[in-house]
Amino acid sequence: MRIRFLIAFLALLATIVFAQDPTKNDSPSKDSTDNTAQDKTADSNQATGESSSRDTRIDLSPPRDDAKSHPGSKDAVADLDGTQNPDKDKADTSGVQEFHPWNPMKAAKDIEVGDYYFKRKNYKGAVERYKDALYYKDGDAVASFRLAECQEKLGDKTEARKYYEQYLKILPQGPFAKDAHASLDRLAKAQ
Repeated sequence: MRIRFLIAFLALLATIVFAQDPTKNDSPSKDSTDNTAQDKTADSNQATGESSSRDTRIDLSPPRDDAKSHPGSKDAVADLDGTQNPDKDKADTSGVQEFHPWNPMKAAKDIEVGDYYFKRKNYKGAVERYKDALYYKDGDAVASFRLAECQEKLGDKTEARKYYEQYLKILPQGPFAKDAHASLDRLAKAQ
């Protein structure tokens, strides 16, 4: 009796598992017809050499009442797209705006590696790492000060002065402010 019950239970379980198997589904669904239509479109685009991104374009045009709702916004962004300066080349007026990445963690790591190079008196390597830090985090006070020190060690007085002044603009009363003022005075006397 137990064996018959066990066989019936296993047969029922096998039937349920077989019924739920998605690969054995014989009826065409809406998803499968949509996928074949997309495949045909992709194949035709590939055959004609066209991009499929044409199907996913986003409308970036401003709303109808944008100029009325935001007066003066066109003037604020005119210098970004290159239309304000008529002397620029046509290639510069494409309207493409590129931004550099903001990554304070990478900047901190670049400062750390720059400090390592500075301690080893590899000033050129330190300069590059501090510049990388300023690329990933504009206006970093520590990177500006340390870059100024490196430039001074390498003999580039104008760059050193520029970065000392940049540090003082960022942190006028910062921890390196006295050193920056002293260095600027020393650079002024050297000229």
